[in-house]
Amino acid sequence: MRESKVPPGTVKTVLLLFLVLFVVCLTYSNHFHNSFHFDDSHTIVNNGYIRDLHNIPKFFKDGTTFSSLPPNQSYRPLVSTTLAIDYALSGRLEPFWFHVSTFIGFLLQGLLMFFLFQKIFGLSHPSEKNELASIFAIAWYLLHPANAETINYIISRSDTLSTLFLVLGLTLYTCSSFSRKYFIYLLPIVIGALAKPPAVMFAPILFVYILFFEEDSGFSEPGKKFWPAFKKTTPALIVCAALYFFIRKMEPATWSPGGTSPYAYLITQPYVTLRYFTTFFLPADLSADTDWVTFTGIGNIRCLLGFGFIAVLLVSIVLLSREREFRPVAFGLSWFLLALLPSSVVPLAEVMNDHRIFFPYVGLVMSVTWSAVLLIRGIRIHIPLFKPLLIALSLVVLGASAYITRKRNEVWKTEESLWKDVTIKSPGNGRGQMNYGLILMGQGDYTGAEIYFERGLERWPYYSYLHINMGILKEATGRIGEAETNFKNGIAYSRDATTGKPTNPEGFFYYARFLKNQKRFPEALLCLNNLFTLSNAHLNGHYLLMEILLETEDFPGLKTAALQTLAISSTDETARYYLKAAGESRSKLDKLTLEVNAHPSPEAYLNQSLAYFNAGQFDLCIQAAKEALKLKSDFAEAWNNMGAANGQLNKWDEEILDCEKALQLKPGFELARNNLAFAKTMKKEGKK
Repeated sequence: MRESKVPPGTVKTVLLLFLVLFVVCLTYSNHFHNSFHFDDSHTIVNNGYIRDLHNIPKFFKDGTTFSSLPPNQSYRPLVSTTLAIDYALSGRLEPFWFHVSTFIGFLLQGLLMFFLFQKIFGLSHPSEKNELASIFAIAWYLLHPANAETINYIISRSDTLSTLFLVLGLTLYTCSSFSRKYFIYLLPIVIGALAKPPAVMFAPILFVYILFFEEDSGFSEPGKKFWPAFKKTTPALIVCAALYFFIRKMEPATWSPGGTSPYAYLITQPYVTLRYFTTFFLPADLSADTDWVTFTGIGNIRCLLGFGFIAVLLVSIVLLSREREFRPVAFGLSWFLLALLPSSVVPLAEVMNDHRIFFPYVGLVMSVTWSAVLLIRGIRIHIPLFKPLLIALSLVVLGASAYITRKRNEVWKTEESLWKDVTIKSPGNGRGQMNYGLILMGQGDYTGAEIYFERGLERWPYYSYLHINMGILKEATGRIGEAETNFKNGIAYSRDATTGKPTNPEGFFYYARFLKNQKRFPEALLCLNNLFTLSNAHLNGHYLLMEILLETEDFPGLKTAALQTLAISSTDETARYYLKAAGESRSKLDKLTLEVNAHPSPEAYLNQSLAYFNAGQFDLCIQAAKEALKLKSDFAEAWNNMGAANGQLNKWDEEILDCEKALQLKPGFELARNNLAFAKTMKKEGKK
C-alpha cells in the first residue's frame, strides 16, 4: 500500500500561517480586557435590548434597538445579535467576551484574505512564491497599527463583520465554481450588509475583478469588455441595490449621519483619503477621535492636494490595468477607493476616523504587497545576501507594526489613557477635552475637570454633552443654579434643526437626576417621560425612575416601572429587586386612602392630595383637594394644592384662580404667592 504524502510546500504554508496567527494573538494579548469606549456607551453599556437573547427578533424589525440614542439608531441587526450573544456568554458587561468574538472574526478574515490574495496573484503571474507574498500581505494587514483602532473599539465590529463577510463572498466567487453557479457567494453579502451597509460595495468591487481577471481587460479599453463584465455582475448589483434600499427603509426617522454641509464634507474627503493612504506607511499619528474639520472652499491648498492625489490614483489605476501583471496593484487601489466611497459621500459627524480604514486597507495591502513583488522581480543585478536582506526587511516591517499595535492597545486600555491621548493628538477636539475632564471629575479633581470642560466649550460652544457634564460638575460643587442652567442648555442644544425637538436623551436623564436630588420629584418624572419618548431602552433612566418611585413610596407605579424594565431585559437584577420591593410594601397612598376612608377629614384629604402630587398623579391630587374643600371651604392649603396640580397640567388660568383664592383666605401664604407668580409668567410666555 502506497503511503500518501502531503506536499512539502503545503506543510510550509500551513506552518507559516499558524506562525502568523500566533504572532497576531501575541500582539493583541494585551487588549482583551480593554474597557468600553465612546459609542459603546449607548449601543452596549446603556442599551437594555442587548441584555436579553429574546430581543434578537426585535433587532431585525428596525433600527430602534441598536442604540439608546435616537440619532445613532442605524439598522445593524447582526451587530446587536452578536452583542447580545456576548452578553449572554459573560452574564454581565465584561469586555473580555466582546473582544474575543471580534478577534476571532478578525483572524478568520485574515485566513480568507490569504486564499483571495493567492488567487488574484496567481491570475496575474503564477508562481510558488505567491504563497509567501500572500502570507506577508495578511501578516502586515493583521498587525497593522491602524487596524488596532477598529479591533479595540468594540462597536466597530460593524466594520469587522461587514468586511469579513464581503471578503468571504469574494473568496467564494473566485475560488468556488459551485458557489458561482448557484449564487452562494451572495449569501455572505446579505449577512455582511446587516452588520454595516458598506458591504454593498461588493458589487462594484466584483465588477472590477471580473473586468480585470475574467474578461482580461482594463479601464484603458472602455466599452470593449465592460458589457460582458457588467452582465456577470448583474446578480450582485441587484442584490446589493436591494439591500441598500431595504436598510434605508429599516432605519428610523430619528437616525442621522450627523454631518452638516454636504459640499464642505465632499471637498474635504480627497485630502482625508490622502491621509488614510499615508497612514498605511507611517501610522504614527493615530487618534481615537480626531479634530479635523471640513474645508470652507476648494482654494485651500490641502483641498487641491487631495484632489490631485485622487487624480493620480485614478490615472494609475487606468494605466496599471492595461497589463495583467500589474492588475493586482490596480485592483487593490480600486478596492481602496471603492471601500472609502460610502464614508466619503455621506456627510458624517466626524470628517475623518481611523477605524474607517479597516475595509479599504484590504485592497491597499494587496496593492502595496504586489508592487513590492514586482519590484523584487524587476531587480536584475546580483546583490549578495539579497534573500536574507529581504527577509530581514520584511521582519522589520512586521515587527515595527506589531510593536506599535501593542502600544495602541495600551492607549485603548482605559478611558483615562484613551482620552488623554486624544487631548494630545487632537487638541482641537472638544469631545476629547470633555471626556478627559470626565476622568478627572471621576477622580475628584473638579478644578482640573472644569479647566478641560472650559477648553472643550471654547472649541464646541454648543455641544450638548459638554453642557450636561458641566451641569454635573457644578451640582457636585454646590453651584445649583448654574448647574440647572447647564442642564437646560444641554437639552436645548440637542434640538434638531428641522423639527426643533431635543434629540439627546442623556440631557433629560441627567436633568431628571438633578431634579431628583433636589427633591423635585414631579419635575423629575416629567423629565423621564421625555427621556423615554426618545429612548425607551435607556436602562439608567429606568433605574432612576424606580429610585424615585421607591423614594416617593409609589409602589403601584414602581411595580409597573419594574415590569416595563423586565420587558426590555428579562434578566435585569436591578428591576427584579425593585419589583420585589414593590410587592413587599404598602404604599403611602394606600395607607392614606385607608385613613381617609376610616376618618375622613380636611387634613386627611390634604395629605392624600399632597401624596398624589408627589407621585405625579395630578388629576387625583385635584380630586382629593376638592374633597377637602367640601369639608372645609376656606382651607387655603387645599386651594394651593389644587392650583399647583393644575399648573403641572399646564392649566395656567385654573392655577391663577386657585392660588388667588388661597391668598385671599391666607394673605401671608408664600408658597401660594410663588405658585401664582409662576403661573402668570408661564401664561404670559404662552408655555404649553
